[in-house]
Amino acid sequence: MKALQRYHAIISIGVVSATLAAASCETGSIYRGIPPRTVPERQPPPPPDYFPPRREEPPPPLPQSRAPVERPLREEDLSETPRPAPRPAPPQEDFSRTPPPAPSTPPIPPPLPDDSSLLAKITPSTPPQRAASLRLTDEGRKLLEGGDASRALARLEKTIAIDSTNPYGYYFLAKAQHVLGRNQESLRFLDVAEPLFGNNAFWLAELYALRGENYRALGSYERAESNYTQALRFNSGNKIAAEGLSRVQAENGPALR
Repeated sequence: MKALQRYHAIISIGVVSATLAAASCETGSIYRGIPPRTVPERQPPPPPDYFPPRREEPPPPLPQSRAPVERPLREEDLSETPRPAPRPAPPQEDFSRTPPPAPSTPPIPPPLPDDSSLLAKITPSTPPQRAASLRLTDEGRKLLEGGDASRALARLEKTIAIDSTNPYGYYFLAKAQHVLGRNQESLRFLDVAEPLFGNNAFWLAELYALRGENYRALGSYERAESNYTQALRFNSGNKIAAEGLSRVQAENGPALR
C-alpha cells in the first residue's frame, strides 16, 4: 500500500515538473524579442552657483635677524664726550683712463731767419737815395765790427744825412754811441729808429736787445730785463738778448724783486 502511494507521489511530482517546464518555455518566447532594460548611469550633481574663495596659503616666515647684544653702559662711556660721526671721504677722480689736462703755456716761436744783410735790401726798385744810404750804413757796420767806432760814427752820420728815413742808419748810429759809452745818446737814436722799422720783427728784436744793453750799462736792471724779454718775444734766437737776460737775472736777481 505504501509502495503504491509512493509511486503516485513520484508521478504527481513529474507531472507538476513537466507543467512548470512548459510554462517557462512559453514565457521565454513571449519576452524573447524585448531588449533587456538598461539602468541609466548616475549623473554628477550640477555645480553650485556660488564658489567659495580659494584658501591662500600663508607666506613662509622671514628669517629672523639676530638681535644685537646690548653692551652694559659703563662709567667711562658717560664721562667721554660724544665723537662726531666721520664725514664721508670726497669722491676721488679716476685718472686711469683720461690723463688730466696739461696747463696751457704759450708755445715759444722758432728763431727768425737772419735778415742782417743790408746790401741784399737794395733792389732795382730801391730809390737812389735809399740805395746810397744803405751802402754807407753797411760800410759803417763793418768799421764798427772791426773795432773802429769813431770812423764808423762819422760814416753813419752821413747815412741819415742822405736818407733821414733809413732805420738801419739810426740803429747803427745808436750801436756806435753805445760802444763809445754814450748810452743816453744811443737810447735817443733807438727811439727814432723804432717807428721806422714798422713790423720788422727781426730788427725790432735787435733794437730792444741794444736798448737792454744800454739800460744795463746805466744800472737800470729792471728796464734792462724788460727790454731783453721783449726782444726774445720778437725773436727767440736773439743771442744778445738771451745772454743779457741770463746775466742780469744771475747777478742782480734779488735787486729786481
